[in-house]
Amino acid sequence: MTHFAFSDQEFLRIADLMYEAAGLSYNASKKSLIHSRLAPRIQKMGFGSFADYVAMLEDESQAAEFQMAVDLLTTNETYFFREPKHYDLLEQELPHFANKSALSVWSAASSFGDEAYSTAMLLLDLQVAGRIGGDWSILATDISHRVLLSAKEAVFAQDRLRAVTSERLKRYCLRGEGPCDGQVLLQDKVRQRVQFGQLNLCKPFDGLGPFDVIFLRNVLIYFDPATKVDVADRVLELLKPGGLFFLGTAEGRVPCKTPLQTVIPGAFRKL
Repeated sequence: MTHFAFSDQEFLRIADLMYEAAGLSYNASKKSLIHSRLAPRIQKMGFGSFADYVAMLEDESQAAEFQMAVDLLTTNETYFFREPKHYDLLEQELPHFANKSALSVWSAASSFGDEAYSTAMLLLDLQVAGRIGGDWSILATDISHRVLLSAKEAVFAQDRLRAVTSERLKRYCLRGEGPCDGQVLLQDKVRQRVQFGQLNLCKPFDGLGPFDVIFLRNVLIYFDPATKVDVADRVLELLKPGGLFFLGTAEGRVPCKTPLQTVIPGAFRKL
């Protein structure tokens, strides 16, 4: 691959653009990450330099390419039933919520949908077992249009479902054959229970909630300290008192002013 020079000035301009539009915070230590994520795209588009690409990102008529750059800089590796203790906790707690009213879950940085679909499988299991009723919903949102389109298709590499039990694979998945070998398609009964929508957590969001459960795992790491607090508190406004809030286990405490009680690592209850 062609090696593109990447000046400090070009890095700072991309970092500023990402912060202004999406609240994404990149310090100097992330320069090599940005280079490695964007250089293949620059080559594919036939540009001769990072400067040419920066000029394109600055052009407001090139919104689709700006979205592509956001996608390339934020896409995480994820998989089904990541952090299984969080799902164990949900299995214990959700029947108590469901006795009170309809059950609502928000996957607030849903990426390719692994988290939301994992939750749907769990809720379907609980429904079939008679532990909750059928009146539940899952909203999955992400800033990336591209990953949302992929999520709606609900086709995953088999390895992404490595933590799904064999019983759930039989109940909820269809294995690909021939040219689709190694891929898994989720059945309609799972897909139909998740509603996807595009949302930028750094901009006002109206008409959502309230929710019994909110996942905000592995997204606050992209924001600076002030933005982390702002985003966390605005998301937590939509969580019902007593509701469960999930961060990635490695993220530690929640950077917020909203009173929370730690339940297990990465899981909190709103007071």
